[in-house]
Amino acid sequence: MIHVQGINKSFGTHQVLKNVSTIFEKGKTNLIIGQSGSGKTILMKCCIGLVEPDGGDISFDERPFLALAEKRKKDIRKEMGVLFQGGALFDSLTVEQNVMFPLNMFTDMTPEEKLDRVNFCLRRVNLENVNQLFPSEISGGMMKRVAIARAISNNPSYLFCDEPNSGLDPKTAEVIDQLISEITEEYDITTVINTHDMNSVLQIGQKINFLYKGELWWTGDKNTILNTQNEELNDFVFSTELTRRIRK
Repeated sequence: MIHVQGINKSFGTHQVLKNVSTIFEKGKTNLIIGQSGSGKTILMKCCIGLVEPDGGDISFDERPFLALAEKRKKDIRKEMGVLFQGGALFDSLTVEQNVMFPLNMFTDMTPEEKLDRVNFCLRRVNLENVNQLFPSEISGGMMKRVAIARAISNNPSYLFCDEPNSGLDPKTAEVIDQLISEITEEYDITTVINTHDMNSVLQIGQKINFLYKGELWWTGDKNTILNTQNEELNDFVFSTELTRRIRK
């Protein structure tokens, strides 16, 4: 579980996050949604430790992250897996080397143990016989699956996904959504997903956090989001063709 408490963040005179508090629940897909500029990316970066908030705290299973010494913060970061927007694979490394990268960074595994773990993670995302291929030799959907394999290679307790369906066709995006959902439940991970894709929201949104102008405006799930009376949320949700058809 990740407990976000009263997070504020400004850049110059522009306040991006305003006293945001929420709980990202263990074993669930926790979504952050909102229009561009609503603060969802900055909130995720605060959780990962890439951005330092101006106030508030973020606790990982009752461990107050911001108050920890740098060494203890690093220990918690070792428990995180991150799926970056676009996958962010290293072009000069093979699929096998990409997935092995966190293991080289954070573990004392033997080479044989690392390879076993890489192969396990690739099988888990339904990829085999691709170890020696480079990112340029595989499809966009395959690259996302390799990126997921890399994100879970170190057996994380917390998984952060930044726009995981960016650049994918709807069918492939659905495969990625289901894969993330299955992995979350299977390994009991606290998964946080930053998305603007309403297909994802309606398919896997177990807990949804809607940010509006830097504030937490609404929380709920995929079963309640279509029936809310929140005007700003409705404007966001029903701006897509899919949800307009569902509403009718």
